[in-house]
Amino acid sequence: MENKKIATPLITSSTRPDKQSKNRGSSVLKLGSVIVLIIALAISALGNLYPNTNVITLTKFNEHIAVAELQHTLAASGYSVQSISQSGGADMVVQLNSPSLSAPAASLLRKTYPLGEVKVTKQATTPLWMQRLAIAPIDLGLDLGGGVLFVLQVDTQKALENRVDSVFEQVNSLRIEKRLRGVSVHKEQGGVIIRAQGAYKDNAAALIDELKTLFPDISANQETNSALYQQRLFYTNQQQQQFAKADMEQALSTLRQRIEELGITEAIVQRQGEFGIRIELPGVQDPSEAKRIIGATASLSFHGLSDIGGKRVVSEDGGAINIDIKAIFTGNDITGAQAGRDEMGQPMVQLQLSSFGGEKINRFSRTHIGQPMATLYSEYVTDARGDVQMQERVISVAKINEALGTRFSITGLGSWQRAQDLALILRAGSLEAPIKIIKEQTITPTLGAQNITNGFQALLLGLSITLGFMLLWYRRLGVVANLALAINLVCLLGLMSLLPGVVLTLPGIAGLVLTIGMAVDTNVIIFERVKDEIRLGRTRLQALQRGYKQAMSSIIDANLTTFICALVLIGIGYGPVKGFAITLALGIMTSVFSGVIVSSYLSSWLFKATKEVGHA
Repeated sequence: MENKKIATPLITSSTRPDKQSKNRGSSVLKLGSVIVLIIALAISALGNLYPNTNVITLTKFNEHIAVAELQHTLAASGYSVQSISQSGGADMVVQLNSPSLSAPAASLLRKTYPLGEVKVTKQATTPLWMQRLAIAPIDLGLDLGGGVLFVLQVDTQKALENRVDSVFEQVNSLRIEKRLRGVSVHKEQGGVIIRAQGAYKDNAAALIDELKTLFPDISANQETNSALYQQRLFYTNQQQQQFAKADMEQALSTLRQRIEELGITEAIVQRQGEFGIRIELPGVQDPSEAKRIIGATASLSFHGLSDIGGKRVVSEDGGAINIDIKAIFTGNDITGAQAGRDEMGQPMVQLQLSSFGGEKINRFSRTHIGQPMATLYSEYVTDARGDVQMQERVISVAKINEALGTRFSITGLGSWQRAQDLALILRAGSLEAPIKIIKEQTITPTLGAQNITNGFQALLLGLSITLGFMLLWYRRLGVVANLALAINLVCLLGLMSLLPGVVLTLPGIAGLVLTIGMAVDTNVIIFERVKDEIRLGRTRLQALQRGYKQAMSSIIDANLTTFICALVLIGIGYGPVKGFAITLALGIMTSVFSGVIVSSYLSSWLFKATKEVGHA
């Protein structure tokens, strides 16, 4: 009877089996989700077994180049060719047996074949099924994959001086054009002074009124008496600060666009200090092309010719012509630019204007058919004393035969390389403020490979010591910790490969080493709690359950504070500091995942499989 009384509630209970079934189903679903996540990250990590390689691409050649000729040219200079493939007629892809020599080999081909485009690009080596799934290796930073570092200085003061020069030129041009007697214009540091004798002050006042319309941001300071009328035009300190801020933002935006035009997708462009810009170009082995484009300050403007006043500018043939101070339109009105060749095979740049720019050129050309229009090329150059000066020259003077629209072309550029560079700069935008490269550092792929070897040797050494310690100290639970640690590394590599913009650097490898310690620390906290529970008389299963549950608050507190610090470093750091912070932040996420969730399943499985956890 006693057995029946005890058994009856167990048999008649209808809620407990349902609840157990639901819990079991939920547990299976959670376990399945964990397994699927681990498998997905492991597949993503597989891409790191197939690093990208460097190849040389030859494009946009007018004449066909024979494969045998190309191979002979490279072999004569000591470059061993692995393969040469052709696509699209004259386009070729050259792969060397030593990909690290691609940059000097490309330089040789540029000199040998100057009429085309020769570049060093990356080529994936992953299997086709991985490429279809967009699986790729982790992008390497400068110190691991090689590349170029530039630190630029933006001269905002020079940009301000050029603004003042522009005001002076337009004021003087208006004075001559309107034939204002008794009015003189002078330039001084930071401003323009307009003077007139008392009898001609009305002429000066009329000039001032027109200038305020042309330059609404400029300030005027009037100093008059009975004999002299004088006004000083200048920009206030607040306006100068606004100009400097705008010049820095414009420089950052323009440089990012130029680098995108070069096809460098993993570049880092960020502000460094008040007037500095740091540019990292991982994987770039030929810095000459990047340096030529990054440091270029060229801009275009289009002007009518002037007989009265205007500005005298040197032309390409060494002479000089007078052009109107005010441009018909500038590079800011250009929305597209492509290098091409005209009917004679000469390089040219085809331009596409915005609707507003098209209206400008259409309005001017309709009223000036049969008259010439000059193309003014301006750029900042450094003289022998190291000073930056604006250099201007007219690169072409063309006769307007008909009303122009939003599309037309520029010829007379001389070389194909110059046409390409000009088209790229026009697409990306010109720089208002001159820039100077104050630091340039090139890291070769050989040095990067050595850094990778040294870094991963340190990682393996730390991993081996950690694995050995956990096995000796925790026995079978040490096996759980080591399996969780291996899963943690696989998940971390998979996550870094999966997320866009994540770059592995040498400090990032240090972050991997630190992640090992943090992941093991999570298991140490749990296992020590398990030992405490066993001392209190709990069973092995109860000790495991309570140990994981009670350790969670300590684990979350410790990792959350470190994660916040990593986010701060990601926000304010750059270069190696940012690479370390990114790896650390991702490592915290994967270590908590593997140290808590994965190891809890492994511990439970081990206990059920052996019926004994061993020494805790």
